[in-house]
Amino acid sequence: MGNYDIVIIGGGPAGLTAAIYGARARLKTLIINKGAVGGLADTTREIVNFPGYGQTSGPELMKDFKEHAESFGAEIVKGEVVEVDFSQEEKVIKTKKGKEYAAKAVIIASGTKPRLLNIPGEKRLRGSGVAFCATCDAEFFEGEDVVIIGSGDQAIEEGIYITKYANKVTVIVLHDEGMLDCNKLSAEKAFKNEKIEFIWNSTIEEVLGKQSVEGVKVKNIKTGESTELACQGAFFFVGMIPSTDYLQNSKVELDQRGYIPVNELMETNIEGIYAVGDNRIKYLRQIVSAAGDGATAAVAAERYIEELNDFRVDVLESEKPVILSFFNPMVEESIAFNTVLEKAVSESGYNYKIVKADISRKKTLAEKYGVGEVPAAVVLEKGEVIKQLDCSMDKEQLEAQLLG
Repeated sequence: MGNYDIVIIGGGPAGLTAAIYGARARLKTLIINKGAVGGLADTTREIVNFPGYGQTSGPELMKDFKEHAESFGAEIVKGEVVEVDFSQEEKVIKTKKGKEYAAKAVIIASGTKPRLLNIPGEKRLRGSGVAFCATCDAEFFEGEDVVIIGSGDQAIEEGIYITKYANKVTVIVLHDEGMLDCNKLSAEKAFKNEKIEFIWNSTIEEVLGKQSVEGVKVKNIKTGESTELACQGAFFFVGMIPSTDYLQNSKVELDQRGYIPVNELMETNIEGIYAVGDNRIKYLRQIVSAAGDGATAAVAAERYIEELNDFRVDVLESEKPVILSFFNPMVEESIAFNTVLEKAVSESGYNYKIVKADISRKKTLAEKYGVGEVPAAVVLEKGEVIKQLDCSMDKEQLEAQLLG
């Protein structure tokens, strides 16, 4: 089993940025990536809004991200994560080929994947005319007729790119004539493009063809009428879904769509587990915002690992007995108890070290010592519990417990 400080699941812009920050902090950092490094960004033909680059392509930008991460010592391995165990302080990640990796902190950056309509022919003809990435596959349709399903930014922008190769691009749109879901600039370009045609108020019922795509069955949602349209390619751009299936039994909180809620530090509901990029709940899914996520998570993970190391030195390896006192800054009684505890220890001269733990941030630690409410305190020797204190506000009673 490989042991790391940080394991990052996914090598898109969020994961690569996290690796840059993690490795630069001299943490042993690993990216486990399923497909091409760069994720969906690697399939983007043209990028004009990433600061400092003016105009570039996804593959070029992601190549720079990858080389930057590797220059600081980050490792990248190819693998598909199928199972995780985040129940212990040491997090375990398992891949489809049976490899296991252990980490102190894990950053989930597995992104999203294309949504399927689950219509006949869609899966069967994938790779034989059915496609989800224009940059990857457009050149295979040189001089042929192609259908685009969807009218968002990705659909229209990729459709415009496909016209560089295809004879004709027909966009199937759910809405009334002239209504697209994309930005205005892309819509204007598409309407002016002589190779692009639109079929309005319609959807796709079936992809036709035996060995490869030969056409699609188009249904008008207003009239209910179905017609067949000949084509050699069908590109689906009907949305994305988070690639978080492997987290179903991990106790990482997911919303009803499978996206991960996080706080401003990119922390999930489990200590030491962070989520960044497109697989988390967020407003803007762009390369620049993904990079910001990755940077935040890596810095937060670095501090979390520092706290783990400090706990090992201050508590587990302490020569003195340690009183581990749990508190919550929102519970006044727990704050007051720590004041009484400090007086009891200092005035009595007992040889104890007091280590405070915020239960609102240290849930795993609290669970480890069976603490559910605050104030609570346990006395440890070399990490082993030797007594649990009755958290009395009476200094004399507290001193008696410490003496006993």
